[in-house]
Amino acid sequence: KPRTFYDLVVQVAIVRPGPIQGDMVHPYLRRRAGLEPVEYPKPELEKVLGKTLGVPLFQEQAMRVAIECAGFTPGEADMLRKSMATFKHTGGVSAFRDKLVQGMIARGYDRAFAENTFSQLEGFGSYGFPESHAASFALIAYASAWLKCWHPDVFCAALLNSQPMGFYAPAQIVRDAIEHGVEVRPVCINASRWDCTLEPTGDESRFAVRLG
Repeated sequence: KPRTFYDLVVQVAIVRPGPIQGDMVHPYLRRRAGLEPVEYPKPELEKVLGKTLGVPLFQEQAMRVAIECAGFTPGEADMLRKSMATFKHTGGVSAFRDKLVQGMIARGYDRAFAENTFSQLEGFGSYGFPESHAASFALIAYASAWLKCWHPDVFCAALLNSQPMGFYAPAQIVRDAIEHGVEVRPVCINASRWDCTLEPTGDESRFAVRLG
């Protein structure tokens, strides 16, 4: 249940295969619900992971963990990022295992924690989002949900005019609009235009959608 916009950003990122494969979903949910304490072995880790309750969810966080906690240079961290993006083809993340784990141990981290951190970062090879991507996606989702809730007629027409989208078929969009009280009028040789349009109804607060 999102309480802030950043909760939506996290929601977008946390359902990607990377966080799921890296076993990051349930720890985050338990911590957000207050069922598990949020602990940081070192202060620098809180600087990196504080916004996500100690769980790395974004590619930028993976890079900063490598820099702050394992002594990677910015260039090496960028190589780590690139290897995460091509992991399925090259398996490149594994090449950083020893450097990351040994670097964290040398800086006072427990081996088990270092190994678990690497496993989480390795999960990004199965596709994790940059924070900026998740934020952009969340803004679109938020705006779309608001429009669908308060102006389902406009939302329906806009989606139909954006076809092909490759996700929802036009018939599904029309059916959902009708189920939410939108009047959908059929194609008419006299009234229809190239695009779907909005037409007045007896209710001043709602338009009908004329199929184009």
